[in-house]
Amino acid sequence: MGADVHEDGNGERRSAERDANSAVAPTGVDHEFLALERELTVFLRRARASSGEMAREVHPDLEPAAYGLLVRLEECGAQRATELAAYIGVGKATMSRQLRALEELGFVAREPDPADGRAWLISLTERGRADFSQVREARRMRYVRQLAGWDRLEVAELARLLHQLNAGAE
Repeated sequence: MGADVHEDGNGERRSAERDANSAVAPTGVDHEFLALERELTVFLRRARASSGEMAREVHPDLEPAAYGLLVRLEECGAQRATELAAYIGVGKATMSRQLRALEELGFVAREPDPADGRAWLISLTERGRADFSQVREARRMRYVRQLAGWDRLEVAELARLLHQLNAGAE
């Protein structure tokens, strides 16, 4: 499966066993958690780069962070800007700027919230949904290619563990 080999920050491939044995850990720190930190750092760096690529595939002017907003709106439907800001973990001003950019690109629209006429609901437009779906399918196919050597049960287990990690962070 290749899980015992990873790339270091300089693009060099090294054995995870050698890394675990050679890691210098402060007293009381588990090697497993140092290995987890290292692998998550590499994973997150690649995920940020991938989100940037995906955002540019949706539209050249789309910011990488906005791709996550499109994901959330596609999965959950219309939401208030404050709900989106809380989910993404940004302030109201940042969320307002990102939504304005998405609105100018024609990917989202605002409509009055029927539950509170002072608030607005943000939703994907047909264009936003179509463009996003196309790029999301391309991303899914990239995962299929990258994990082609994995057993489907391993992929399911990875998804389950990542879900558990994400749920614990909320």
